[in-house]
Amino acid sequence: MKPFQFKQFEIQQSKDVFRVGTDGVLLGALANVSEASNVLEIGTGTGLISLMLAQRNTKAKFLGIDINDEAVKFTHINFQNSPFASRLKNIYHDFKYFEIEEKFDLIVSNPPYFEASDSEKDKIARQTVELNFRQLISKSSELLTKKGIFSVIIPVEAGLEFSKIARENGFHLIKEINIIGIENSKIKRQILEFSLIKRPFEELEFIIEKSPRQYSDQYLELTKEFHIFRK
Repeated sequence: MKPFQFKQFEIQQSKDVFRVGTDGVLLGALANVSEASNVLEIGTGTGLISLMLAQRNTKAKFLGIDINDEAVKFTHINFQNSPFASRLKNIYHDFKYFEIEEKFDLIVSNPPYFEASDSEKDKIARQTVELNFRQLISKSSELLTKKGIFSVIIPVEAGLEFSKIARENGFHLIKEINIIGIENSKIKRQILEFSLIKRPFEELEFIIEKSPRQYSDQYLELTKEFHIFRK
C-alpha cells in the first residue's frame, strides 16, 4: 500500500492496520502537547498521532503501545524513519495489563468505539472487545501525573458516557472541541481533554470542510505544517 506523505515524515501503512484518517490528524494537531515531556499513546495504529505530536513538541519523549502486532511493526518502521526517531519508542502490549514505574504528563488515544464488526482489524482497533472505555480511563488515571492531560477523540454519541466514567475515576473535563464534518452540519466527533486537578473549562468548535471535499480555512491553517496539499 502506498505510503502517506507528510511534510516531515511519511506513514507506511497496510490494509490490516487502520490507515491515516482525519480523526488521527485532528488529535495529533489539537491535543495539548505544549507542556509535555513524557507522552504515552494508547493504540498507536501506524504511529501518526505520536509523530505529529513529536513534530509539535521538539523535546518530549514518546511511548506508543498497541495490541495489534501488525500495527506495532508499522509504527516501529514509521518511528525509525522519522526525524524524531531518537525520542520515539513503541511496544507490543495489552494496555489493560501495562505496568511501568514512570508516569506521563500527556496520554493520548483514538480509542475503540464500534460495538460490532466482521472485520478483524475493526475487532481489535475499533470495538470495545479488547479495551473498553472504563478500562482505558481507569488505567490512564493511574499512569497520568497530577498535572498531566488525558486527551481522546471519540464520536459525539459517546461523549456523555465517556465523561461520566472519567468523573468516576477522578478526572475533570477541561476542554471539549466539537468537530463538525461539513459546515452547518451536526457535530460528529469530540476531542475531550481531562485533568486530575480542576482547571478552567474551555469549549471550542472546529469545522473540517466548508463544503463537500473543500477544506475549511480552519482545517487548512491547523494542518499547514503537516499536510502536503495539492495545488
